[in-house]
Amino acid sequence: MSQNGGGKSERLDAIRSHLYSNGFSTIQALADAIGASLATVRRDLQVLERDGAIDRVHGGARIAEGSSIELAFQERAKRNLIAKRAIATAAYELLSPRTAIFLDAGTTVFQLARLIRVNPMPLRIFTNGLTVAQEFLNVPNLDVVLLGGQLRSENASIVGPQAEAMLETIWFDQLFLGASAISPDAAIYSVDSAEASLNRCMLGRSTHRFLLTDSSKFGTIATYKVAPLTAAQVITDAGLSAQWRVQLAELGVNATVVADAEAKP
Repeated sequence: MSQNGGGKSERLDAIRSHLYSNGFSTIQALADAIGASLATVRRDLQVLERDGAIDRVHGGARIAEGSSIELAFQERAKRNLIAKRAIATAAYELLSPRTAIFLDAGTTVFQLARLIRVNPMPLRIFTNGLTVAQEFLNVPNLDVVLLGGQLRSENASIVGPQAEAMLETIWFDQLFLGASAISPDAAIYSVDSAEASLNRCMLGRSTHRFLLTDSSKFGTIATYKVAPLTAAQVITDAGLSAQWRVQLAELGVNATVVADAEAKP
């Protein structure tokens, strides 16, 4: 993958991605992968080591212990970021002070969490997302509860029977849910069975249910069915195809399609 050196931020991202995908890499291998000089890679590695993202080892580098979960989530969060922020902005407008909401562990929902962090209002927030919960550290007017249960590293989320049992004792005014895929059969799917099971529990414990998903998820396939699209109101971006717009209307799904305008982080 030649980056012709690229900008510094671009190089740092490329190095992190390469180390996450390939494990330990020599400095020469990194230089070849991103198209930068050995001297440039050494300087970039010093920056990444200082930030705690990587560990320098003899002759090369590797992802720092404990950071791979965060990196995997960050890499997914960057995809279709402008659309995700636009969707999150529309979702934020639906919030009401002094209500109870659930934010799942999806990357689009994470953008809603960021908006709440910079524009807080009195809310009781429940979540199964570690990165979502971290956004709310030291934020005033928020009562935040993180579900207990089994850690699913791939999504930095909490799942399993303990989390489901906890949900059975709680009711939410609003649920904001993400999706791995919206299959051609017009249903929400997840790549993980435990995540799908917990998502179904969330849907059953909420008065108002919103699916926050960018248009690239429509027409894709994952393994485990969560629920039909009719189980939630959909908020997506303007990239949604005409065919899907017609299908949502025919299904009677309440869908909001937002313009892909950059939202405030």
